[in-house]
This record gives sequence, C-alpha cells and structure tokens, in this order.
Amino acid sequence: MEYFAKAFEDLTNAELYRIMQLRAEVFVVEQNCVYLDQDGKDQNAIHVIGLTADGEINAYTRIVPPGEIYADYVSIGRVITSHKVRRTGNGVSLMRFTINESKKSFPRNKIKISAQYYLLKFYQNLGFQEFGESYLEDGIPHIGMIYSL
Repeated sequence: MEYFAKAFEDLTNAELYRIMQLRAEVFVVEQNCVYLDQDGKDQNAIHVIGLTADGEINAYTRIVPPGEIYADYVSIGRVITSHKVRRTGNGVSLMRFTINESKKSFPRNKIKISAQYYLLKFYQNLGFQEFGESYLEDGIPHIGMIYSL
C-alpha cells in the first residue's frame, strides 16, 4: 500500500466520496454506531490516504491541527482500514506515516487521540501513552492517549 497526505481542497471528488464511504462502512455499519461523521473538522485537516496497487482507497486517517479538537494538541482521528486489508500490517504502516506527517506539519505539538479501548495495545506499540479513565464515546469504550514528539 502507498500512502499520500492531502489538504481537503486537494482531494478529488472521487477521493472524498470513497473516504466518506469507507468511514461509513466501518464506523456506522460494521461498528453499528449511528453518529454524525461530518463534524466540520475535515476542511482544515490533512487527509492521509492508503492506496492499494490497483488504486483503491483502503486505509485512511485525518490529522486535525491544534485548536480544532484539542487546544494544544494535534489530533489524529478517523483511523480506518478496510476489512480487505486488515491484519496485514497496513494499520501500523498507516499510523507511522500519519505520525510522520504530523511531525512535519506541526513539529512543536504533541499528538492526542481518542482511541477505541480495544486498540490500546496497538497504539501503545506505536508510542502512545494512555491518560485518564476510559469513557464511552458514541456507545464505544475509548481512552485518551498522547504521543510526545
């Protein structure tokens, strides 16, 4: 899989459509979670896209600048891989690429995420440390985590 980072205005209509489709497939349908995905944060975010050899978008994250979600932190969110590419190491590659893009774009800011609790070890292995207590977000257990640059 090859990864690219793009500003919102640089996404093609087809890319944006596929990103929103993938987010709905996983977060709404697979996880049976009804929530408003279009939260107004995409327009200022950096969008990381994972393309397969045949050009299909099967992985995605967004990097949201400080002040948009967290006052003093960059946020990485909407971390997603299609069921077609799970358990192949693409999640780790996607997050490493995303962390590096965050460091390039916001070199002085730590990264804060709201991680689904079942992925705690996944994020710890990438260098994130949990803080605070777990909590429910849209009916799914989450934990706050920070990555220090």
